[in-house]
Amino acid sequence: MDWVPIVFVTFKVAALGAAMFFAIKWHYDQEKKVDKRAILGTVGKMAAVFLLAVLGVGTIAFVLGSMLGLDLGF
Repeated sequence: MDWVPIVFVTFKVAALGAAMFFAIKWHYDQEKKVDKRAILGTVGKMAAVFLLAVLGVGTIAFVLGSMLGLDLGF
């Protein structure tokens, strides 16, 4: 039982270290010229997906709360 935190922390440090290394390497390898249209399009898509995810989670929480008999009125 005492070995579990040691293994999990070691794995977490190794995984995050590898991810940070490859993220930094990828950003370093990118060209200096950036297409602003592509960035704005990507940001717009990410914002739309985030908004849909928030609405979906809120709807699921509201429906589940109503099914369980919670008072969700103002």
